[in-house]
Amino acid sequence: MKRINKPRVLAVVGPTASGKTALGVELAKIYGGEVISADSMQIYKGMDIASAKPTEEEMQGIPHHLIGFLDMGETFSAADYVRLANEKIREVISRGKLPVIVGGTGLYVDSLLENVRFSEGGSDEAYRRELREFAAQEGNEALHSRLAAIDPEAAEAIHPNNVVRVIRALEVCHVTGRKFSDLKAESRTEESPYDSLIIGLNYEDRSILYSRIDRRVDIMAENGLVQEAEELWKRSGMTTAANAIGYKELIPYFEGTMSLEECISIIKQETRHYAKRQLTWFRKNQRIQWIILHEFDKLNEISEKSQKCIANYWKL
Repeated sequence: MKRINKPRVLAVVGPTASGKTALGVELAKIYGGEVISADSMQIYKGMDIASAKPTEEEMQGIPHHLIGFLDMGETFSAADYVRLANEKIREVISRGKLPVIVGGTGLYVDSLLENVRFSEGGSDEAYRRELREFAAQEGNEALHSRLAAIDPEAAEAIHPNNVVRVIRALEVCHVTGRKFSDLKAESRTEESPYDSLIIGLNYEDRSILYSRIDRRVDIMAENGLVQEAEELWKRSGMTTAANAIGYKELIPYFEGTMSLEECISIIKQETRHYAKRQLTWFRKNQRIQWIILHEFDKLNEISEKSQKCIANYWKL
């Protein structure tokens, strides 16, 4: 990839609970940056606790973009993300700032930085309606299994609870007669306009990451996760965005069929599974410069390692 005279973009990626938010803010402070989120759930209004939206305190005065701007129930694709993120990058650069992409939605990050051009793939409203009805009757996992049967690669990249994207992938397969993942691979046709560096965070010992996830879920519960989820459940019936991990798993508790403790345990388990899928996705990206973390690493140490990566890559 040619890097001469291209605007610089820094990205911080990794599994949930790996410390991306804190590092992104720290690097934005050091290099005069603004954060652009790459999280498929933080885009929605009202989904604050389960999606781990950064608080004002965590932002430390650093501007954050593409967080909490979309009403629940509205669809939002990777193509939509790329369009809006490109707009935000141009705005940030126009202010003389460094765009810092922070998030764990690998499809968003890759599509943005690899300059993916999305094929529409056609549409079939009747088929989409059939799939929505199937999901409502048989469950998200059953719908996801249909995708896994015809396009395993696409199924691996899409969470079963992301019904909108599962349906879209199935629809594209249905309309075009081709795999959704193949069409996406072919869409990478134009060189990226950015000189981008991607820093990835991961723990040497997977059990440490899982312990961090469990602790984060407990903190979310203490901070009002159950109340937030119940409000969404009463208002929307957990449709579309509210199928995010941390919401759907609490429905049995609201319906009186399972204890809160059991539901919280399932949230932890599902989040650990999600982190594993995130790492599977990111490991395919050979451009990521990984920082391997240990149990007692402090933010300043992680920041110093990141700064060395940045200095070496951009010859600062």
